[in-house]
Amino acid sequence: MNTILREMSWTAFEARVKESPLVIIPTGAVEVYGPHLPMGSDILVVEEVAKRLAEATGALVAPSMSVGESRILTKFPGTLTTSEEHFKGYLEDLCESLRGWGIRKFLFITGHAGNVPMVNSICKTYKMLYPEIQTAQIDWWRFVGVNSGDVLEHQGYMAHGHASECATSILLYLRPELVNMSDAVCYELPKEQENQFPDILQYFSIDEKTKIGIIGDATCATAEKGEKIIANCLNRMTLFVKNYYNA
Repeated sequence: MNTILREMSWTAFEARVKESPLVIIPTGAVEVYGPHLPMGSDILVVEEVAKRLAEATGALVAPSMSVGESRILTKFPGTLTTSEEHFKGYLEDLCESLRGWGIRKFLFITGHAGNVPMVNSICKTYKMLYPEIQTAQIDWWRFVGVNSGDVLEHQGYMAHGHASECATSILLYLRPELVNMSDAVCYELPKEQENQFPDILQYFSIDEKTKIGIIGDATCATAEKGEKIIANCLNRMTLFVKNYYNA
């Protein structure tokens, strides 16, 4: 069963919406992801996760948004970014088009933290204006941090930091041809740069923490770890969709 909206005919789309008015919208980023991972890691991962979740639940997968709000990474060559206003405006237009064709259930899988506030705003607005609309957002890398189980060798930022053990393992499983483990490194923050106040929101540019675009240990990543993490996360997401959306 094809779940990808852009690959469907209009008649197939119309029939599928009548069966299940649930759509998954992946968003991500194109930004530095260490010397060993592709800059599109965020969107590449959530696109694949969205596809697998749709196959398990009967949802549709909308066209993804590849470029996000990545200003804190723009010191690194190749990083692309868009403003909050442009990102939110495009996403609102996409959602309104889908709503106009009968979509009543929206699930955002957000592969980049910079996009989360704009998606939050849209979800809250829809809930206020259209009581019949259901929305939810999976903040992917935070979600993985909670649902990776005991798979990883490290904890904290050494496992879940930018382009480290967790992300590298997932890419090794999902897109191994794009990973260059010969360039993977372990980068531990100096003690004076460790966050002593994790309970307070702080703002900084990534290059202030690392000059190579990685925080944590990528050298111990394996595809086997990535496979287990994805399985854990898909089980959890499938359970949520079936309960929340009655899908």
